[in-house]
Amino acid sequence: RGAGPGKMAAGSAADAQARFGHSVKGLLTEKVTSCGTDVIALTKQVLKGSRSAELLGQAARNMVMQEDAILHSEDSLRKMAIITTHLQYQ
Repeated sequence: RGAGPGKMAAGSAADAQARFGHSVKGLLTEKVTSCGTDVIALTKQVLKGSRSAELLGQAARNMVMQEDAILHSEDSLRKMAIITTHLQYQ
């Protein structure tokens, strides 16, 4: 009978260890889930930034094209003004 309380103490220690292991697993699962969520958010942000950079580059190219068109129009207007002046002399 002297071995009975020792077995009981060992059994409760094993139960405590099992509960501790279960709570550690739970915390680890929460941390993994949290990290996964953070990685997904970071990935979305990087993709959004990449898309923003792409749109910015496209806008810059469009502005250059517009600038060329404006310069060409300005040149055409200057030539038309010269032609108009010549026609007025005639």
